[in-house]
Amino acid sequence: MASSRSFKNYVAVKFEDELFTAIESFVEENKYDIDFRLYRVNNIGEIYLSDSEIEVRYVFVNNLVGTEIEFDVIVEQYLEVFDTNHRLDESEHIQEWFHISCSGDIEREFEDFTIHNIEKYYEKEKNKNPLSDSLVPIIYKRDLEQIARIFLEKHYPEALSKPIPIDTKELAYRMGLSVEMREITEDLSVFGQIFFRDSNSEFFDSAQGIYYSEDVSAKTIFVDPKAFFLRNLGSVNNTIIHECVHWELHRLAFELERLYNDELTAISCKVIGGIEESDVDSANWMEWQANALTPRIQMPLAMFKTKAFELIKHYREKLNTAETIDVLEIVVDELATHFVVSREAAKIRLIDVGYEEAIGVYNYINGKYVPPYKVKEGILNRNQTFSVDYKSLVIESLHNPNLKELIDNGTYLYVDSHLCLNSPKYIEYDIFGKPRLTRYAKLNMEECCIIFTLTLDFKNRYGKQYYTECVLFKNAEGLSFRVAFDGDENISSQEKAALIIQYNKEVNDILKRLPNHFPEALKALMKWKDLKNEELAEKCLLSSKTIQRMRNEEGYEPKLRTVIALCVGMQLPPILSRKLIEISGYAIRFAVEEHAMFEAIITGYYKTSIHECNELLESAGFKILTSDE
Repeated sequence: MASSRSFKNYVAVKFEDELFTAIESFVEENKYDIDFRLYRVNNIGEIYLSDSEIEVRYVFVNNLVGTEIEFDVIVEQYLEVFDTNHRLDESEHIQEWFHISCSGDIEREFEDFTIHNIEKYYEKEKNKNPLSDSLVPIIYKRDLEQIARIFLEKHYPEALSKPIPIDTKELAYRMGLSVEMREITEDLSVFGQIFFRDSNSEFFDSAQGIYYSEDVSAKTIFVDPKAFFLRNLGSVNNTIIHECVHWELHRLAFELERLYNDELTAISCKVIGGIEESDVDSANWMEWQANALTPRIQMPLAMFKTKAFELIKHYREKLNTAETIDVLEIVVDELATHFVVSREAAKIRLIDVGYEEAIGVYNYINGKYVPPYKVKEGILNRNQTFSVDYKSLVIESLHNPNLKELIDNGTYLYVDSHLCLNSPKYIEYDIFGKPRLTRYAKLNMEECCIIFTLTLDFKNRYGKQYYTECVLFKNAEGLSFRVAFDGDENISSQEKAALIIQYNKEVNDILKRLPNHFPEALKALMKWKDLKNEELAEKCLLSSKTIQRMRNEEGYEPKLRTVIALCVGMQLPPILSRKLIEISGYAIRFAVEEHAMFEAIITGYYKTSIHECNELLESAGFKILTSDE
């Protein structure tokens, strides 16, 4: 897939005549019923469409079954409307938008294209199964578990009722696919392929050192068993499910590409991430979806948690320990064996389902094993770690005087691949005088060890997002990372307490001095947050003109959801948000479900973006706060 294709552009060119004719007929048949915005024409006579000014603005796509899709085309059309007396000075040129509902089979190149309905466009309804303009499913991170469950309900339901490994060849068979093991490339750069059309393809013969051609049938998955992906993550079972996901979710995107390039026959998945011969967003987005869904299909959430709990309980009793960290290594191995996945995949999934302590097991720094340590819930973000190699530590200390000072004055020592507070409470010495972490330190890492943030050097954001989702950064071999010391993540408890007291005092001072007049209160809060009109407008998805009116116009009455958006945009503490809501003349009524969501936003989501708050409201079935569309 060499380039990103636009379904909107395809529809605009392919069906221009059909759309024009449909609008023309609709306008003629309904000209007395359509609510035209007319100022000079009193009695509608003839209406003519401008031949050169039809423009497809949006195409909203819903997936049906297989390669059949339904889509809503939003068209902007210029019309000339005459009064009944046909005087030229009593005609008007107007601009109208129309909503045209269509369907067709993309695999048949829309030979069955049908227009089902046309009406004046007012507002788009939410799609049931939305697709992007490249016909790639629109999937959010929060939906991955549900999509994996739907996939299994359809193709392998028994995996949702008991913890069992998935027979990947049986899964492919149920989906009408076949699986073959074959060397694909000489350099092992491609770990799997799925063919959507019959074709002739090249494969590599390592025995003879040559490429050869072979006829290949559609619906065939090829797996290169030699191309192991990031320490076995791309092993055979993982690859087969990965290609099954492509078949399930990405046939439409593939068929759209074929409308532009009829020589395309397969998707080839690269070992380093992404799709062969493609650097475009849509293709990398497809690869992210397949990467993120595959382990969730191999290890379904509920059943994986059931098995993990069973094993942890068993080994804690067997080893007579109250600490989960003491049994996690053997539990990870048991889970990997049971679900027929790699050790790394089992560990990552264990973290995904809530056992964050697994971050501290099976870690390697430059190939050297790091003894297990306990990570308490919520201490580390996915791109953070207590473990760091010494070379990276030295380089970071050269660029960070605060870190260098902590090392140079002996406050912290580098022990067991961690930078640990130099105290007998946390560091002990073996019989050879070599330092090591005490058991107390291993169980309380946040108390004594520095947190480092790891950044992956990667060319495209979807590849980077995949590794964030599916690979523990410090365990990914062959990848380049930058380590950074963040002082804010590592300040002492005393310093934290002092900062909290100072911040609370500042908030209380603002609250006491806040004017009881909305425009002035908004100005005061914006000044406190050092925000200009344009900056706040961007953070709230409002226009800067609207912000200006709220600041300056007497009697301007913003909607409640607009006030909530302002609170989110300014990231106000809950006490200030409630005060601004009160000043604006509203009150949060907990008996109203939507208001309860507003309360949740100003208390628990005010540190997030307006986009995340809108997603939260939409997922609960409520209107978004504001929109820049």
